Amino acid sequence: MTLLCVPLVGRTVEEMKIDAAAAAAAGADLVEIRLDYIEGFRPREDLPRLLHSCPLPVLVTYRPNWEGGRYDGDDATRFETLYLAMELGVDYVDIELKVGDKFVGFLSGNKPDKCKLIVSSHNYESTPSCEDLANLVARIQEVGADIVKVATTATDIVDVSRMFQVMVHCQVPMIGLVMSERGLMSRVLSPKFGGYLTFGILDATKTSASGQPTLEELLDIYNIRCIGPDTKVLGLIANPVKQSKSPILHNKCLQSVGYNAVYLPLLADDLARFLDTYSAPDFSGFSIEHEDRMKNTTSRNRTKKGNQGKLIVLFHHCSLPFKVDAVHCCHEHDAVAKSIGAINTIVRKSDGKLVGYNTDYIGAISAIEDGIGGLGSKDAAMSPLSGRLIVVVGAGGAAKAIAYGAKKKGARVVVANRTYEKAVTLANAVGGQALRLADLENFRPEEGTILANATSLGMYPNVDGTPVPKKALSFYDVVFDAVYAPKVTRLLREAKEHGVKVVSGVEMFVRQAMGQFEHFTGGIEAPESLMREIAAQYT
Repeated sequence: MTLLCVPLVGRTVEEMKIDAAAAAAAGADLVEIRLDYIEGFRPREDLPRLLHSCPLPVLVTYRPNWEGGRYDGDDATRFETLYLAMELGVDYVDIELKVGDKFVGFLSGNKPDKCKLIVSSHNYESTPSCEDLANLVARIQEVGADIVKVATTATDIVDVSRMFQVMVHCQVPMIGLVMSERGLMSRVLSPKFGGYLTFGILDATKTSASGQPTLEELLDIYNIRCIGPDTKVLGLIANPVKQSKSPILHNKCLQSVGYNAVYLPLLADDLARFLDTYSAPDFSGFSIEHEDRMKNTTSRNRTKKGNQGKLIVLFHHCSLPFKVDAVHCCHEHDAVAKSIGAINTIVRKSDGKLVGYNTDYIGAISAIEDGIGGLGSKDAAMSPLSGRLIVVVGAGGAAKAIAYGAKKKGARVVVANRTYEKAVTLANAVGGQALRLADLENFRPEEGTILANATSLGMYPNVDGTPVPKKALSFYDVVFDAVYAPKVTRLLREAKEHGVKVVSGVEMFVRQAMGQFEHFTGGIEAPESLMREIAAQYT
């Protein structure tokens, strides 16, 4: 079983003792005492105090600054401190590969049998090739390590796959971790690939390395105690991804039905590269979101004489159409996804083929129908959308799903987008009208019109964003926002202030997630009441 280790990074001995007790109460298996974090550390006085009555097994690390730690003294003092920790009965001591031979020589065969020696290597820039990682593991073994530790850094989520390949072939106990948010998968899936331990912090203020999840997340969200070699891997492929509540929702529901899978936030930059890299059958299903983030460019004002002037930083939205890219990545598509030209759900079949679905469509349209007051019938003639005008803001995957679904229900569609050409393309596809986003400020829709925001404007943490000025909202009967975090966006709040009926993106979130859950699990009915309870709690 992979052990759960909490790093203790307190500035004082007392703070570390309090955190050790908290780690034990929270369900950790051991603690790592980072001696280099203690201010004014006195080995002979402080080590016995730290170890006395510690409620958990202890790993002692005294990391030098040249390996990413805070100790700036000489090796001799550090070696003597680590040996003292061994004599006092600690369970593990960590030493860096760079001085591993030197430390083993210092011990002269006097290492207590109880204490296991972890020899570690840290790369804060990148993750080497599989060949280089395997050679690194061999070098660490040659030093005489009881446990091999290799920590690298992910510049792309596909880097983690190389660590997994080395871990499953390692013949000695190994800790293999990939730092940064893109490397989170390495920490959560450590039990699946045979990792000796993984780290979970007490809270976000007590981190010792980039990308560490909290112990609570590992235990309560990812259910790490139940992850094993046969656990299927599901996840949300997006950029950004950390704001999403999908991992909480899906993991709780998977646990409730006893399905052996874990759902992860997967920060990716290239959808096709991700799917090609993680092509094993156990990587069996994915939710897809657009990448929608702020990029910056720089330019300089120049005077007439050509001198350098003020540096100007320009911010603009950059969107990579993951839901559109997914169409080209899948071998098969359901009819709805093919018609829409966007996919938000991918399932890997037993033969390795990828099948694409779109559950945004029914999630958004049924939520809007219920918001209008209809029954959400699949019969367009009975739909409350039939004959109405709907203004769809955006031209990405969610906008395509809403525009397609509204047309299918008998609505007339207007598409407004910052990039007018994309609005024209989508409007033409559904027989509608195109507008520039700025045109909505003065657009006067007919009575009974619905506004549907399908962009990320207003999404946490940029909660002040809104696609339509407040003064223009009073002309709509219903305003729907696909953004679900926060539950009440600025757009919805301002619409309500005009007395307009609003529909939260939480409704779409839950309904599309129900469809995804059933695709992921091979037809197990989604626990709707639990999904709604979780959505209400976390949005």
